[in-house]
Amino acid sequence: TWSIIARDSASGQFGIAVATKFFAVGARVPHIAAGIGGVATQALVNPYYGIDGVRLLREGKSPRDVLATLLAADDGRESRQLHIMDAQGRIAAHTGKECVDWCGHVSGDGFSIAGNMLAGAAVLDETAKAYAANGALPFAQRLIAAMRAGEAAGGDKRGKQSAALLIHDTEEWSALDLRVDDHTDPLAELERLEHVSRERWVHFREFLPTRENPAGITDRATIDAGIEAGIEAALAGQK
Repeated sequence: TWSIIARDSASGQFGIAVATKFFAVGARVPHIAAGIGGVATQALVNPYYGIDGVRLLREGKSPRDVLATLLAADDGRESRQLHIMDAQGRIAAHTGKECVDWCGHVSGDGFSIAGNMLAGAAVLDETAKAYAANGALPFAQRLIAAMRAGEAAGGDKRGKQSAALLIHDTEEWSALDLRVDDHTDPLAELERLEHVSRERWVHFREFLPTRENPAGITDRATIDAGIEAGIEAALAGQK
């Protein structure tokens, strides 16, 4: 299993991408507090690291303090892996002594990467290099490209099964939440789903309720026109 937590400097979005040889990784690993930070809990996963971690981030705790609080409450901490990043770019990470090799953590400007049961350190190094090198890509595509580079370096040494991509912007609901729960090539399928999301979903989501506009837009003619305009603009941009 390995994952990347990142913050897009242009949009302020937080994203987490993850892949593993295990079922439905997106259901347990990635957790994001919109505009505040992200938590990825993995290895012998403790779901409450994510649930309690984002709550503590919302309360204003630093990643280091969140990490210390979570580990102190868990006698199974040496079997866990956890990394956290906040909107200030502060990062904290823990890889327990009982996690399976290769395991570890790397970080850079605006991102944190951690993994266990990997083919080697190159998995994280190549994920980091690809993320840093692809700043011109849209955020979702940049995260997937980084994970694909890590997979090319060996990925999870057990093989492939599931992958996920979670992105939040200003709202408490996700801007994008894609899960490939059981697939022979999950990152390729994740990439396909991200492409499909750009056909209609990314345009439709602009009309959903927000805290500033609790009703959103409900006029179907307006929604349909907005979706079509978004599609046309996207096609024009590809020419």
